Amino acid sequence: MSDRAPHPGAVSEADAATFEVVRPRLFGIACRVLGGRTEAEDLVQDTWIRWHRTNRREVRNSDAFLTTATTRLAINAADSARARHEAPSGASLPEPIDPSADPTVAVERDEELELAVRTLLEKLSPSERAVLVLRDAFDYPYRQISDVLELSEANARQLLVRARARLCSERRRPVSGSEHRRLLAAFTTASESADLAQLERLLADEVVASRPLAFAA
Repeated sequence: MSDRAPHPGAVSEADAATFEVVRPRLFGIACRVLGGRTEAEDLVQDTWIRWHRTNRREVRNSDAFLTTATTRLAINAADSARARHEAPSGASLPEPIDPSADPTVAVERDEELELAVRTLLEKLSPSERAVLVLRDAFDYPYRQISDVLELSEANARQLLVRARARLCSERRRPVSGSEHRRLLAAFTTASESADLAQLERLLADEVVASRPLAFAA
């Protein structure tokens, strides 16, 4: 009987089961980065192919390996679409990071979060971005959004509809590194500490600064 290790492509039942357990998480990662279910499903299949071809005996943490591989594949796919001037079919805001979660999940989501924040800056106006972040990421009621941003509730609802539609468009604007870092830092702080004061101030200030100046007669 041969003592040779099986070819890495021969997926055992245990390895297949490991992949199936983590598949919903992989799909969630791909969907948040690419924004579309079809694209996400295709990318998870790409991750399965990579898992199939990997020497899994050398993988110490299967969950971390699969989530990291999926994140990198998704970011590469999004960057490739951007280079071809073909935006992914949509985009969605990452959920706030749970500090009690597996730390490997938080690490592999860093790049995903950076990409999503950049997308918000590139595609949305300050008012659209503020409403989307407060509503979709932090579940603010419309009344609270209107208080923070000094908008009517009806206006906040309209801005949210418009923001979600524009995330699926190809329109982008240049974003400075400092602008990206400010929003990323505020979003991360709010997610990890549940202290949203800094994020509220940043979003509100951006909304005010974007409004046309009213000149006295």
